[in-house]
Amino acid sequence: MKKIGFLSFGHWSPASQSEARSARDTLLQSIDLAVAAEELGADGAYFRVHHFARQLASPFPLLAAIGARTKRIEIGTGVIDMRYENPFYMVEDAGSADLIAGGRLQLGISRGSPEQVVDGWRHFGHAPREGESDADMGRRHAEVFLDLLKGDGFAQPNPRPMFPNPPGLLRLEPHADGLRERIWWGSASDATALWAARQGMNLQSSTLKADETGEPFHIQQARQIRRYRQAWKEAGHLREPRVSVSRSIFALVSDRDRAYFGRGESSDQIGIIDNMRAVFGRSYAAEPERLIDDLKADEAIAEADTLLLTVPNQLGVAYNAHVIEAILKHVAPALGWR
Repeated sequence: MKKIGFLSFGHWSPASQSEARSARDTLLQSIDLAVAAEELGADGAYFRVHHFARQLASPFPLLAAIGARTKRIEIGTGVIDMRYENPFYMVEDAGSADLIAGGRLQLGISRGSPEQVVDGWRHFGHAPREGESDADMGRRHAEVFLDLLKGDGFAQPNPRPMFPNPPGLLRLEPHADGLRERIWWGSASDATALWAARQGMNLQSSTLKADETGEPFHIQQARQIRRYRQAWKEAGHLREPRVSVSRSIFALVSDRDRAYFGRGESSDQIGIIDNMRAVFGRSYAAEPERLIDDLKADEAIAEADTLLLTVPNQLGVAYNAHVIEAILKHVAPALGWR
């Protein structure tokens, strides 16, 4: 069995061919797609976070709204850029959204990816300490966030408070019990995957990673996952970790599917991102029978317990629900995912 969800970047554009022409369109359609995905039997609704862009940015109002409209589906991010975050305020936001959702948040966090502006986190009031890189700062914010999620008291209470306090040091409220175990780290390298394992975070591995061996993307990603699981075991954590991978996968079952995505073979691509040589995984688009054979050969998908389908959200809720349904109906059962 494999959990299957969707991952939306939440793009919007005023272009006539876009179904999402404003931020309001994208937000409301994201809620509607999560509801539709739950009705189809999907397991997760995940959203990318980018600042200074015509995409989804502040995740917690959206996650809370989806939590109020759904009952079963996991609700998450992939990923929140921790360089921009105040961990203390984030704990309160995350706790509120998780309680509204009944404990269904699955928060993917990371040091982030290249953004729309230079050092955008500085506009949010954050700066690396002396000797730190921005990536170090993001990981430091993550460590503080993880520690606060434990719910231990740390703040000295006012001897003359406005409202009565419980005894002892105070923690941030509202506290969401169990959320600490539902935090994921988005890792683009083997080294950060090992760090995430030691921190006790689940692993999110996307459609790109550092090209560390020159091998095909799915081979390198599968090795990253195996190394992560070994590091988790060596760290002595008591629970089993979760691992997700993201893929663009389209089952061509209609003329519209073929018009959008039936463009022939796709392959891995090599590029430079943040001065790092990266390998970008291929997209999959084929008739279901061919698609099933192609996916059987993807070693990283086989290693993961969760698959996130990246969806073209600007094509609208109905079409994206169709994309998800086609995978659930025509592909997943043949691969033993359902």
